[in-house]
Amino acid sequence: MCNFAQVYIYSGAQASPVKPRDAMENLEKSTTNGAEAEPGRRERRKLETRARIEEAAYQLFHDQGVDATSIEQVCNAADVARRTFYSYYSNKQELLAQMGIKRIYDQTEPMMAALITQHRTTAERISGMIDYVEQSFTQFDDVDRQIILMAPTMLAPGTDMHEEIGRSAMGSFIHLLEAGRANGEVNTPVSSEIIATMIVGTLNLLTTQWATDPNFPVIARLEEARSVFNRLLTENNA
Repeated sequence: MCNFAQVYIYSGAQASPVKPRDAMENLEKSTTNGAEAEPGRRERRKLETRARIEEAAYQLFHDQGVDATSIEQVCNAADVARRTFYSYYSNKQELLAQMGIKRIYDQTEPMMAALITQHRTTAERISGMIDYVEQSFTQFDDVDRQIILMAPTMLAPGTDMHEEIGRSAMGSFIHLLEAGRANGEVNTPVSSEIIATMIVGTLNLLTTQWATDPNFPVIARLEEARSVFNRLLTENNA
């Protein structure tokens, strides 16, 4: 079974080296490119329908449980035909997996943009990222746990989605780290690619452990990760 850490450690997700003088420009581009292309009317309708289905499903999962919720009930609650549902998802498991992916990965670019706006240094941005993740975990519940556990079924190595998510996450962190090197604040012989792999790998592994064990102390482990990342970024500073 594919686990969350494999998604980002996959070698195909490594981004090209970034020259320090280009780092800040690349960092800004990496957080805005996704907003440049506005979807057409047809695509907007499809996105709206998908969102309506997933919102209806999420409410039903909370009201009566994941196992007790049928596709028919989801279709009725979302006011869509079954054939419409099946044009987006092959079954309920795929619906769950898609919802899980969104909870884990879809916030990466908005999060990075917020970190750049709200914090000046790389260390502050990484620490802010930990704060963001911790807040997310405090808001998740048992339904979110079940949904997140389904995400790896859609992210088998070699799939288009696996490679796209890997490139996006790795690229965002590499650009952030290279910007810090260009400013002289990231002072470590460890490459940005390796540090980025450590960050996303750690986050994915902690997410997996939290999803499989309700008693896992995820906040405490994230605080340990915060300390490790901070020391790593500045290990050669005086």
